[in-house]
Amino acid sequence: MSSQTQLSPPHEDETPPSTTRNVLVIVALVWTVQLVALVAALSGIAQADVAIHFRTTNIAWFTLMTLLTGTFFLPFAVKAAAIFGKKRVLLAATGLGFIGDLVAAVATDYRTLLIGRGIAGIYTATAPLAYAITRDVFPRRWVGLASGILAGGIGLVAFGGPFLSGWLLDDYGFRGVLWFMAISTALSFVLVGAFVPESPIRAAAGRMDWAGGILLGGGITALVYAVGEGSHWGWSSGRFITWVVGSAVALIAFVLVERKVAEPLFPSAMTRRRPVWTVLLATSVAAGALSAVGVVIQLLILMPKIPTISDGLGWSGTHNAIVTSPISAMIIVGAVGTGALARRMDSRILLGAGALLAIFGYGLGTHLHHSAPQIIGMGVFAGLGTGIVMASVPIMIIEAVTPEEQALANGVQTLGMGVVQIIVSQVAFVVMAQHGAILKGTQFYLDAGFTNGLWLVVGCVTVGAVLVLLIPKTKHLDEVQVGQAVA
Repeated sequence: MSSQTQLSPPHEDETPPSTTRNVLVIVALVWTVQLVALVAALSGIAQADVAIHFRTTNIAWFTLMTLLTGTFFLPFAVKAAAIFGKKRVLLAATGLGFIGDLVAAVATDYRTLLIGRGIAGIYTATAPLAYAITRDVFPRRWVGLASGILAGGIGLVAFGGPFLSGWLLDDYGFRGVLWFMAISTALSFVLVGAFVPESPIRAAAGRMDWAGGILLGGGITALVYAVGEGSHWGWSSGRFITWVVGSAVALIAFVLVERKVAEPLFPSAMTRRRPVWTVLLATSVAAGALSAVGVVIQLLILMPKIPTISDGLGWSGTHNAIVTSPISAMIIVGAVGTGALARRMDSRILLGAGALLAIFGYGLGTHLHHSAPQIIGMGVFAGLGTGIVMASVPIMIIEAVTPEEQALANGVQTLGMGVVQIIVSQVAFVVMAQHGAILKGTQFYLDAGFTNGLWLVVGCVTVGAVLVLLIPKTKHLDEVQVGQAVA
């Protein structure tokens, strides 16, 4: 395990950073973090139009390609951040994301579109690094508030995203959505470069664990690809079994390699501690499952109504935005409220409560999802729970690890959450397709498919809620060490 050091350590008598400076940093980081969620939301809303335009039954890869490549490159990104600096890696990931967005925006065939989406997925690595910088560069009294605001931005995305996508889709088609992604990524690059300071936390020395990263990324990629293609190959086919076995071999080799290298990708001294691995496990399952629900909801809302073929509600993008706006407001309330409550309440209670609210909301939705009032009723509870869960994730990691471990821990959590999201999303497509039909090259879904997709999410979030019981009591947010060490 490589040692860590804090460059230019601050002193208690130093002048705290100005409020204006802190606000500008928060704005830049909120845009950076929430662009990941916004792109996911826009992709989910645009996928129906993309599927129909390109006449593909493999639309799942439009949204999952970014998650797949993001998951593969994430270990390298967080390790590079510890060695070279978080801001530098943020800028590199953002620049590559912009290139991918451009490729996708000008693509004339589905394969090129997926290549662009894959390159753009590298931007996913910015989220854990931005959360880590929050701990490193803010005074203590700002850390909880900033983390809550960053997580609460998902509500702003959920609130504004449908209106934005509705306008883009209705007036400019899915191409407008793709070009908006490219412009937004460019803006993220400018904001980070102009306002975000480099983190004072850096590895004293370090080398990139190439072997570990390739084995981990390759193993996860193989597993996700196998799950995605399983319905086409057959779940008992030799091809599916070969990919799963290959994935298992790569992941086992990763564990063995990490025990021998001097500077492993994710130090075992960190991941073996019970307060750390239990937090990573519970948050990854709960938040990953909630992140995957969008593939079910958006297809339910935006797919057309075709007798015996499709039981989608067939709403326009704008109508979807209007109906789901109360849900988005509840996500904001839950996330920002969690950021404030975390200074006084046990974060385990907050995470568990959020998961239970989401379970109740989507549980209602399994039966009541056929009209606007029913969608709102489902979403009010599920939205509040989602906001609480998403805001609890970075706070619980701050409470469980040291400042030197922050970026790595955020990376592990994002990696785990991404894997859960990918697998649940892929399984959701498979489950929904069991009750659907293909028409003119496009996969459509019946009501039973949407119902079963929601039940899948409910079941996975329930597992996350149960895992919360494994987490031991740790320090409260006001008791942990932060990078600036300013009261």
